[in-house]
Amino acid sequence: MAEPTIAEPRFLIIRLGSMGDILHALPAVHALRTAFPAAKMDWVVESRWAALLAGNPDVSEVIPLERTSWAGLRSCIGRLRAGRYSTAIDFQGLYKSAVLGWLSGAKERVGLDAASAREGGAARFYTRRVAPQGAHVVEHNLTLAHVAGAPSTLLAAAEFPLAIAPEADAAIAKQLAARDVREFFVLSPGGGWASKCWPAERYGHLHRRLLERPEFAGWRGVVNFGPGERKLAEAVRLVAGTPEPILLPMDLPQLMALTRRARFFVGADTGPLHLAVALGVPAIGLYGPTDPARNGPARAEDVVVRNARPEDTTYKREDVHHPSMLSIAVEQVLAAIDQRLRRAA
Repeated sequence: MAEPTIAEPRFLIIRLGSMGDILHALPAVHALRTAFPAAKMDWVVESRWAALLAGNPDVSEVIPLERTSWAGLRSCIGRLRAGRYSTAIDFQGLYKSAVLGWLSGAKERVGLDAASAREGGAARFYTRRVAPQGAHVVEHNLTLAHVAGAPSTLLAAAEFPLAIAPEADAAIAKQLAARDVREFFVLSPGGGWASKCWPAERYGHLHRRLLERPEFAGWRGVVNFGPGERKLAEAVRLVAGTPEPILLPMDLPQLMALTRRARFFVGADTGPLHLAVALGVPAIGLYGPTDPARNGPARAEDVVVRNARPEDTTYKREDVHHPSMLSIAVEQVLAAIDQRLRRAA
């Protein structure tokens, strides 16, 4: 008599946002796909970030969550219930994400333990509570994947599958060609909150100093800015010298396409920096209150500039620049760029 076939598991991945956090979950999902090549593996994510997952070979289906309407929320929950998932993995650790896993009806629900989840009470909704291993958030996510059946994966071997939309790539190519831009770098002055950002004016001075160098003759700088950050971008341009940096309004797929073409990327601990890292673009991270051991670039060849003391580490959101960010000098960042480009050579 033939042995009964064991059905492949059906995974629900829960990481609703934001950009950097979604990117940091990609290696864990890739590890799961490696272990279960035929499994159904759906990812529920806030609609605004769905483009990060479009075309991802590890994801069976992207389920967008539209939180601005009851109809959108009901539709999402209905799709989760219909998925008949065997395992839900919550990479977010919040009540809202844990409840979605519970509402999906998945028999097994994996998440961080109460001491490690961002909202400790969320652990009540899990059937398996996990103490994370390693320092970096990517390693924490890999721990959850390992508990769910993925092979153990080191941070150094982490993979970040991303797909660039052809129409977005074509749009960026057209915009760059219209400005006769061939070689360029990206400066990203924005961020989730001001205390972890470097002043916009210093990005402008950095731009000026870079283009004074003969090795960057003919290059251009592009300033990335998100919704509500136009004034930051203008502040960079005000002191950046000539040729002026280019300010390109972009949607998320276009930002992905632009970043992939950049020669290097400079930014603070924000989603666009982690996007550059995930795309393999040489990255220089400017860090102050947040700990690069936990949130820094996930690739060892990238460079971090940080003057903060261990006791300065905090994730408190404040609307003024943290003193440790103000302590970063333009000369330090120039040296870090040189270091990173030597590694890329």
